[in-house]
Amino acid sequence: MRCRNLPVFAALLGLATGLCAQEKTRVFQGARIIPIAGEPINHGVLVVAGGKILAVGAAGSVALPAGAEIYDVTGKVLMPGLVDSHSHVGAGSGGDGSGPLHPDARVLDSIDVRDASLQKAQAGGITTVNVMPGSGHLISGQTLYLKNRDGRTVDDLLIHLPDGTVAGGLKMANGTNPIKAAPFPGTRAKSAALVREQFVKAQEYRDKLKRAGGDAEKLPPRDLGLEELVEILDGRRIVQCHTHRHDDILTILRLAKEFGFKVVLHHVTEGWKVAPEIAAAHAACSIIVIDAPGGKLETRDLEFDNGAVLERAGILVGFHTDDPITDSRLFLRSAAFGVRAGMSRPGALAAVTLANAKILGLDARVGSLEPGKDADFLVLSGDPLSVYTHVEQTWVEGRKVFDRADPQDRLWAVGGPGAGDPRRAFMCCFESAWAITTAASNQ
Repeated sequence: MRCRNLPVFAALLGLATGLCAQEKTRVFQGARIIPIAGEPINHGVLVVAGGKILAVGAAGSVALPAGAEIYDVTGKVLMPGLVDSHSHVGAGSGGDGSGPLHPDARVLDSIDVRDASLQKAQAGGITTVNVMPGSGHLISGQTLYLKNRDGRTVDDLLIHLPDGTVAGGLKMANGTNPIKAAPFPGTRAKSAALVREQFVKAQEYRDKLKRAGGDAEKLPPRDLGLEELVEILDGRRIVQCHTHRHDDILTILRLAKEFGFKVVLHHVTEGWKVAPEIAAAHAACSIIVIDAPGGKLETRDLEFDNGAVLERAGILVGFHTDDPITDSRLFLRSAAFGVRAGMSRPGALAAVTLANAKILGLDARVGSLEPGKDADFLVLSGDPLSVYTHVEQTWVEGRKVFDRADPQDRLWAVGGPGAGDPRRAFMCCFESAWAITTAASNQ
């Protein structure tokens, strides 16, 4: 039995540990490989072991390790696992209605890793994802960068930075979403004023911490929200900001310049109107192509060549799903739409892989097929930009987490009874959970 998210029955019985087979060196050969970091390789070879990529290259140029498990993927396409820079998989949440600013709220404390949305993301080839709280607040909380591994708890999916901290950003928003009745702001100007006021408090809090010099008697009362904003001011965390209209885009760029923090612009519907200003600010853009004009007046000026305009301006551009706005299973279509509207093919493919890895600050680990990086990759039935292509397999750190040939996984990919419920599939469509776990324990 391959490593999978075991049913809750197995978890309760304590049978999940030790069910995964010992990691092997695996060689995938014969496919067209799209490494993103270089030109496509026909009849390529990919070697992975220990969760990492050991080698990638053309047949004959890569030594095959003795005893390796060989996979013949002739006629298929291999590419890096997809990186989604903005999603809501896992049914997480952030701040509440008590106020517009909640930098202390952590989506980490609300994610359900057994939610079917994570399995569907695997079916779509998404291996790394930025899980966001909502956009109904000026600051709605801390985001979480996850590896879409099979796991029993959220801790199994966390990405840890070299200093041991959990990887994530800070979700902010402007425009119409946070404009509501008091205590929320009623205008765009007041929205910016409240954010500015909070960052001034964070600067003062940081100064007090420095002056205290570690003396407990001199330290100010601990403030979790201001601690988070100090991380932003110090460049240890990135602001991920929901913004649509060109004036809102310029407002968050103005705030970022004023306080010296790094920001990624999300949605950026009218980015095409202010591309030179975005480029001058060296801000990256995480865009979406099929969520508008769906219900928001501020998105009425969406242009499908938005990504192409931003790319030509020299801006780092990634796509995102905003799942469930765009279904994670259809993420590759965003790249296809980008090319149709004028983006370069390499730019569009990078926009769902390496560009998004850079947006999350994880490009040293994911986003391309290069030696030393995590063995996150997809086996596709054909060209990634073709509507007829399916994700056949998804691998995360050298472990297969999705296989379209497996009836259970196919259910996540195509839908049907049980597809939206992580328990129902075992109740109605397949052998019982008890039989599955018993068989697994005997292997």
